[in-house]
Amino acid sequence: MQAIVQGTYGSTDVLELKDIDKPVVGDDQVLVRVRAAGVDPGVWHLMMGMPYLVRLMGYGLRTPKHRVRGTDLAGRVEAVGKNVTRFKPADEVFGTCDGSFAEYACADETKVAPKPVNLTFEQAAAVPVSALTALHGLRDKGQVQAWHKVLIIGAAGGVGTFAVQIAKAFGAHVTGVCSPTKVDLVRSIGADEVIDYTRDDFAGGGRRYDVILDTAGNRSLSQLRRALAKRGTLVIVGGEGGGKWTGGFDRALWALMLSPLVGQKLSGLVSGENAEDL
Repeated sequence: MQAIVQGTYGSTDVLELKDIDKPVVGDDQVLVRVRAAGVDPGVWHLMMGMPYLVRLMGYGLRTPKHRVRGTDLAGRVEAVGKNVTRFKPADEVFGTCDGSFAEYACADETKVAPKPVNLTFEQAAAVPVSALTALHGLRDKGQVQAWHKVLIIGAAGGVGTFAVQIAKAFGAHVTGVCSPTKVDLVRSIGADEVIDYTRDDFAGGGRRYDVILDTAGNRSLSQLRRALAKRGTLVIVGGEGGGKWTGGFDRALWALMLSPLVGQKLSGLVSGENAEDL
C-alpha cells in the first residue's frame, strides 16, 4: 500500500510517499480502508518533534516512533480482529489511529465509531480530534452548565468551531473571539456574541466569564484571569508558541501550579479519544 511516511523529524520536506506493507490487524483492532484523513496541529507537532516535550511523551527521542503520520480517519472496515464485536467488514467508521495518512490503517475498536450517514468521509475525518478536544475541555474540565457565560478564544479554528456549537448545545451563553474575517462564520455557528480581537480586548470592559476555553495560545495567564469570574474555570488547549522544550505547554504547567493558590480553577487539557464520545 502507499503511505506518507517520515524517517526523521522535520518540516514537510521529510514526508515521503512510499510503498509499505499493509498493517496486520491486531486482536482488538479493525483494519480500515482509509477514504479520508484529517490534519490538525497535533500532526504538525509529531512531524516536527516539537516541542521536545513531545518526544519525551513516548513518540520517539531521535526519530518518530510511528513512521506514518496522521491521526483522524474515516473509511470502511476491511477486516476485524478476533476479539472485535462492534464492527464487521464493510462497516463505515470514523475515529482515530496511529498512521491514517495511508491507504490502510489499523485502529483500536475502542477508538472508532459508526460514521454518521449524513456526513461524507471527508467531513467525518475532520471531526474526531478537534471535536473530542472541544467536548472534553467544556464538559469534563469546564463542567459547562446552561447558565454559564463561556468564552471561546480561537473560535474559528478546528477546536474552536466545535467548542462554540457544543457550548451552545449545553445551553450556555457563548462569546467567540476571532479575526475580523471570521466574525460571520463564528456567528453563523451559534455564538451569541463575537469579539474581533483586532478591535476589542476581551479582558477589558469588566466582562467576566464562568468558563474560558483558550485554543489560541497567545494570551498570558494574567490576561486570561482578568476575564475569568472569581470562581471561574480556565481550560488551556494545545501547546502553540513558547520555546523549544515545552512550547505553549508552559502556560498549562504554570496554570497547574497556580490553580491551588487562587480561587479560580486553571488547567490544561490533553484530550484522549474514545468511541463513546464520538
